[in-house]
Amino acid sequence: MSGINQFAQELPETGRARILVAGDVMLDRYWFGDVSRISPEAPVPVCRVERREARLGGAANVARNVASLGAHAGLLGVVGEDEAGDEVAQLLTQAGVASFLQRDPAISTIIKLRVIGRQQQLLRVDFEEPPSAAVLRSKLNQFHSLLADYPVLVLSDYAKGSLSKVSAMITAARQAGCFVLVDPKGDDFVRYRGANLLTPNKSELRQIVGSWRDEQELTEKAQNLRSRLDLDALLLTRSEEGMSLFDANGCTHVPTQAREVYDVSGAGDSVIATLAVMLACGQNLQQAMLHANRAGGIVVGKLGTATVSYQELFASGGGQP
Repeated sequence: MSGINQFAQELPETGRARILVAGDVMLDRYWFGDVSRISPEAPVPVCRVERREARLGGAANVARNVASLGAHAGLLGVVGEDEAGDEVAQLLTQAGVASFLQRDPAISTIIKLRVIGRQQQLLRVDFEEPPSAAVLRSKLNQFHSLLADYPVLVLSDYAKGSLSKVSAMITAARQAGCFVLVDPKGDDFVRYRGANLLTPNKSELRQIVGSWRDEQELTEKAQNLRSRLDLDALLLTRSEEGMSLFDANGCTHVPTQAREVYDVSGAGDSVIATLAVMLACGQNLQQAMLHANRAGGIVVGKLGTATVSYQELFASGGGQP
């Protein structure tokens, strides 16, 4: 296993980068309040809501992170013909993301509602329905028309149904000359065959290859999976253990950059968004991984689905750890 610790000397010009994000679009809602008593109806805390906030979630949060780094982000996904879908569209405009949303009147927009009391998450309530077949066909047609404008593609899979045709999307993108990054989900990674890069976390990889006793066995299993799926590389995000990149040159590992872990939700979105932007700027995978590792370390210190700005990522001497 090799290690690297040097960043590229020149700061990347992210304004030239163009990234298309496709996947499961969500709206993250947060209700913040005060908890001072237990309910007389059941042994549960009573949260008196004092403030409400909405943020882009899922694939939309990936696109928001891309835009936050100064790159051009396009988002292709499905939302409902409802108030939440309108709010997603408005938040995308505010974030500077080019929206290619498909509106599906047969479903409601995916919502994750989190109730926060005294800076602790008390409850999460999910509202979700898979998109209709007709809207998915329309989305796939639009996807083909967008490929020529975006040299880098991020497929953000949260297993909510928007990427049911992911194999065909990867094939079309590779034929169009796109670099394809996938944030995978589920127990079948075969559908991601032919992508350039997969970014599973430890639990996602373990679900596919089984557990490992040591680093050598992990490397063997990761490299075998990479070979079977015809990937250029596999990037394993390992929480407090940092990241490991498996490619034809072997394994490159970097330790975590987290100073204080406050909330891990959305960290994977920031990681893959940073990877995509850096690769679109012409950096190699090792350089891009260093920046993505730093981005992940920054975002876990924030509450909820958050972003990393260009200024944060390259503060104090170009992002040197």
